[in-house]
Amino acid sequence: MGKASVLIYIAVAVLLLLLLVSHSPKKPSHHRYRRLKLRSNFSPDKHFSHHHHEPVPFDPLVADIERKREDKQWEKKMYFEQAHKELEEAPAAESQPEWEDFMNAEDYLNDEDKFNVTGRLVLLFPKIDVDPADGYATENELTDWILKNSEREVMHRTQREMELHDKNRDGFVSFSEYEPPSWVRNADNTSFGYEMGWWKEEHFNASDADGDGLLNITEFNDFQHPADSKNPKLLQWLCQEEIRERDSDKDGKVSFKEFFHGLFDFVRNYDEESHNPSHESDDSTEAPARKLFAELDKDGDGYLSDVELLPVIGKLHPSERYYAKQQADYIISQADADKDGRLTLREMIDSPYVFYSAIFNEDDESDYEYHDEFR
Repeated sequence: MGKASVLIYIAVAVLLLLLLVSHSPKKPSHHRYRRLKLRSNFSPDKHFSHHHHEPVPFDPLVADIERKREDKQWEKKMYFEQAHKELEEAPAAESQPEWEDFMNAEDYLNDEDKFNVTGRLVLLFPKIDVDPADGYATENELTDWILKNSEREVMHRTQREMELHDKNRDGFVSFSEYEPPSWVRNADNTSFGYEMGWWKEEHFNASDADGDGLLNITEFNDFQHPADSKNPKLLQWLCQEEIRERDSDKDGKVSFKEFFHGLFDFVRNYDEESHNPSHESDDSTEAPARKLFAELDKDGDGYLSDVELLPVIGKLHPSERYYAKQQADYIISQADADKDGRLTLREMIDSPYVFYSAIFNEDDESDYEYHDEFR
């Protein structure tokens, strides 16, 4: 960014801060005093389906606080599960004191001298408005910003998981070293994830891009998050798993009926985020489903193979960019006062809680419009 742009941003920031001192915000006054509360998405055994995704905090500073909180919870869980399994069910384990820095972090967020929401947005805006730096945060810029934060969170969790499984500390994970999550170990043969082959050796081998029998950090990250992988073997494995799950007659392929009642809604949901399939009849959706099926069925045999499913696998397993765009679209829909499809710094400052709503205390005032779709 050029010196002129930096000077412009500084001048705008100073002007806006002066205006804020002399003018009350457009939001109701009680919003300014809502207590911010740390959330935690920590769950060592969590697996993600087509339907659920946890967004990352918009502000990297908040993300860092939450990351440290998760790490403490992780360390506590690993301590009792690995080092002192005999204490896991002991009464003393249930009465362990809360981690003090969790509470200190929440106190920090609610100290306006240390964490001022308006000040944070003024600081973050020029980091978002970069392509081009024109005084507007567009959908693409917001998506890129959220995606960058998301990728940082994903890699941090991958590194933590790798430390757990890399028993010999050589920087690689072999299949013999890897232990599946407890939800897999405790599952019966019909549970989601176990039946599909997730966490099995073929999944591991598909993630092993260089075929050396070991997963480095990039391959291990792909193993845990195949939807974001560029590894052709892993994408092919995802297609095979979809065929395996949807193939009700076990003939190794997907018929139109199996496609229509198992996969088409996922593809359409991806393409048309606002549509509600529950309000549609089979008759109204069968024609577009047959059209797409015919486009995918390259050999015209009336069935879809794993290779033919490849063009839509990204819609069946959306990537982090897809979810980042959803979050960006939501932010714009809530904060774009003049409805021009982009945000100025003024608009962001006028709607600060759109960017920090994920850490509001849900138990506070009931008249606050709380959006739980991004929790």
